[in-house]
Parts: sequence; structure tokens; C-alpha cells
Amino acid sequence: MITDGFLYLGVLVGLAAAIVYVTQRKQYRFLKYVPGFVLLYLGAALLNTVGLFGESDSVEATGDAVKDALLPAMILLLLFKCDIRKIIKLGPKLLLTFVVSALSIAVGFVIAFLIFQATLDPDAYKALGALTASWTGGSANLVAVQSIVDAPESLVGYVLIVDTVLYSVWLLVMFSSVGVADRFNRWTKAKAITFDGHAADEQERSIDLTSLMTLIGFSLLVSAVATWVGGLLPELGDVVTGTTWTILIVSVLGLVIASSRFGRTAGSAELAMVMLYVIIGIIASGSDFSSLAEAPLYLLIGVIALLVHAVVMVGYAKLTKSELSSLAVASTANLGGMASAPVVASAFHRQMVPVGVLFALIGAFSGTFIGLATVNVLGVI
Repeated sequence: MITDGFLYLGVLVGLAAAIVYVTQRKQYRFLKYVPGFVLLYLGAALLNTVGLFGESDSVEATGDAVKDALLPAMILLLLFKCDIRKIIKLGPKLLLTFVVSALSIAVGFVIAFLIFQATLDPDAYKALGALTASWTGGSANLVAVQSIVDAPESLVGYVLIVDTVLYSVWLLVMFSSVGVADRFNRWTKAKAITFDGHAADEQERSIDLTSLMTLIGFSLLVSAVATWVGGLLPELGDVVTGTTWTILIVSVLGLVIASSRFGRTAGSAELAMVMLYVIIGIIASGSDFSSLAEAPLYLLIGVIALLVHAVVMVGYAKLTKSELSSLAVASTANLGGMASAPVVASAFHRQMVPVGVLFALIGAFSGTFIGLATVNVLGVI
């Protein structure tokens, strides 16, 4: 049993490194459908379930300190490529498509929660709000909401299973939709999208020691200052806490930096992913697989949320005469983020790829706040 904080952290980082190596270097078919961070979550939770991680002040203090330090830094780095000027160039209709896509997912979770509320854990609304953040932004947004509202690790384990299973199914549906795009567009009487202004991102320089040290030093400094400032600001209810203020500060600063030359510093996305793996490992180490009986119920909630999302998007397409490609890319950007939105976009048209990237970046910024709003709504139902 591990009770030393440093040894505990070393095991988690070593496990994360092994998983990243396997997922990046090996060509196993199932790895196309199961993200590396999910494997990390399952692995760390399994180690905790068998009793490897013992309860001790050292382990708890180490995990909390590292997570609190890395979370704001990770969000800041993820937003370095979110240039608001490029997003505006998408045009009002494409932006509206993304907004409707994100809001329909949140509405889907509200409806599903109303149906199953009586059978759920009292803190289920926190976990479902975190899943909403993931499905409107990405895994980093799930982690942010979980940290803010203090969602129980066991419930986060359920929603991560839901996230993985339904994400894989939905990705298959989005790829399959390419074959019916022409018929769908005739039904909605859609006009073809013009791609002027949707240029690809500028190519960044290669990663070197200077860029890595600059990003590490700057992101951790901003994380420390933002945490300090967030602790001084007033708390408003159960959601707007010091952590909320901290994340809001780094999110806004990340958008500002994205419009500058500093936002193109090489390695920001890679370093953010390193931080994300460490944070997810820490969260997972508090989970226990001995209570997975409720997982199928959460899976059903996710299915209902997706059905509501699909119905709303089809109705929106008919009313606005939208192409299926824009709907599919917006939906994939919400549920899958940067990893899958450009891939689905390329299946429709290679010039849709930058649109998928920009959609995913919007979600990286907005997902946390949509998730928190959903927590608020579910909490008062």
C-alpha cells in the first residue's frame, strides 16, 4: 500500500507515460475508439480498487496540490490557439450552428435528469454537469467542472464510461452521415457553404528548450497568480467559488494571448495534454470500481441526451436550411473536441477542417461555463 505522496505521484505519472507510449506507438484497433485518458482513468481506478493507494495525509495533500496547480495552467495553454479573430470569420450562421449544438446537449441532459432524478445519487447533478462540460468542450472542461463543484470521483467514473462508449458510437454515426449528406441537404434545401476566410492555421515552429521553459514557467506563474487573485474575490453561491474565478481569469487571459504572437509558441497543446493526463490520473486514483451498479443508468441518461441533441439539430437544419456537414462538424466538435472534429470535417470536405478546429477551440473555452450552468439548473430542479 502506497502512503507516500511522492511515490503515489510517481506511480500515476509512470502509468500515464506508459499509456501514452502504447496509444501513440502501437496500432491496436481498439485504441481508435478508446482515448488514452480513459485507459489512464480505468488503470488508476483499478489500482485504487485493489488497495494500492492508501489513505494518508501525504497522498491527499500531494494530489490536491498538484491538481490545483496544473488545472489553471492547462486551461491557459489549451486556449493559446483559440484566436477570436479567426472564429469571427466563420460567419454568424456557422457560429449559430455551434451554439445550437452545444445548447441542445445541455437541454438533453436536463430532460434526462428530470426523467431519472428520483433514482439518482443526490450528487448526480454535479457529475452530469461535468459530462455536459465534456460534451460541449472536452475532457479538460470535465476536469474543471469536477474540481469546481467537487463532484464525487465515483460518479465521475460513471460519466467517463458514458463519455467513452457514446462518443465512439456517435463518431461512427457522424462518419456514416457522409453517405446521406446529399439527400439530407436536398430535404433541408441547404445552400452550399463558401470557405472564404476559413484558412488553415499558421504553421508553428518546432518545439525546443526555449519554448518549453517559456510555456512551463509562464503557465505555472499565471496559475499561481490567478489562484491567489481568485481566492480574494467574493464567492457567489455554490458554483462561483475561488476556483471558478481562477478558471475565468486564465480563460480570458488565454483568449487574449491567442490573438498575439505568443499564442503561436510551439508546444502549448502538447504540454497541456501532459498536464491533463496527470490531473485525470489524480482524479481517477480516488475512484473505486466496487460500486459500478449505477453505470448503466448513466449510460441511458447519455443516450437520451444525444437523442434530444439529434432531434434539435435536425429541426434547426430544416428551419435554417443548413448543410449536414456543418451540423456534423459542430456536433463532433462538441462531443469529441480537437481529436475528432477535424477528422469528421475532412470526411465531408477538406476545407471544412479549419472550421472543425475552430469549433473545437470555441468549445475548449465555453464548455466549462456551459457545464457550470447545467449544474446550476439541475441543482434547483
